[in-house]
Amino acid sequence: MTDQQMTGQQTYRACPVCTSDAAVTLDKYSPDAWQIGQCSACDLVYLRNPPAYEALEEDFAWEKTYAAKKAASKGSTWFSPTARKIRNGLRMYRSRTRAFRRWFNDGHVLDIGCGGGHLIEPPMTPYGIELSRALHAAADANMRERGGYCIHGAGAEAIWDFDKGQFDGIVMNSYLEHEADVMGVLKGAARALKPAGGVYVRVPNFGSLNRRVIGPTWCGFRYPDHVNYFTLSTLRATAARAGFTTHLVNRVTLPVDDNIQVLLRKARTI
Repeated sequence: MTDQQMTGQQTYRACPVCTSDAAVTLDKYSPDAWQIGQCSACDLVYLRNPPAYEALEEDFAWEKTYAAKKAASKGSTWFSPTARKIRNGLRMYRSRTRAFRRWFNDGHVLDIGCGGGHLIEPPMTPYGIELSRALHAAADANMRERGGYCIHGAGAEAIWDFDKGQFDGIVMNSYLEHEADVMGVLKGAARALKPAGGVYVRVPNFGSLNRRVIGPTWCGFRYPDHVNYFTLSTLRATAARAGFTTHLVNRVTLPVDDNIQVLLRKARTI
């Protein structure tokens, strides 16, 4: 199989946030056919030659690649096993259901990249978007039992199938790092969100201490289905381009957290 067949991409893409073609290759983070670059204009780190949606739908579907990545990442933290004890003590892995209910007023909540569709719990009404065919079928069945439904497709495309102002909340939990059309999905979310609604985003933290120390074997790297790598600064700038303000959720734990968690709100216009 050639590199082009493997990636499904004949040319390198522009920055998915600012569309600049200028990028510096990060060689030590670019294994095999995959090239990680850092945008020279906005500093976003991203996979320059991601696979097509069709490949992510089947060949690189999350449920197929997760187990292999988990095994490959074993020990990919510089202070394991103490790390997990510290993180658990800081409650870094706690459920977000209570926060969702508070932020989203127990309303209609869209989960993009929803997997099997179990994240949004009653009394919230769940809706979803899922690219994997197998997971979509399970999510749609689960959500219809609770008053919602799930659309099959890519997030940046399917988000436009919902009504304007339909949702009290939108969840992008371990999703935005997979989405090639970052601005498309964020602008679609802004359209589908009620004025007082919010968007919860959780992405790998490229600025984490663990990544800086452990390097190429960091658990946040996942080829080729992680196509964007955010720091808090680049995530905040990306959200601003789509009309959102950014509120950091894991403020205390961020330096030692392998993930960034934020709540986006629509910026007020004068």
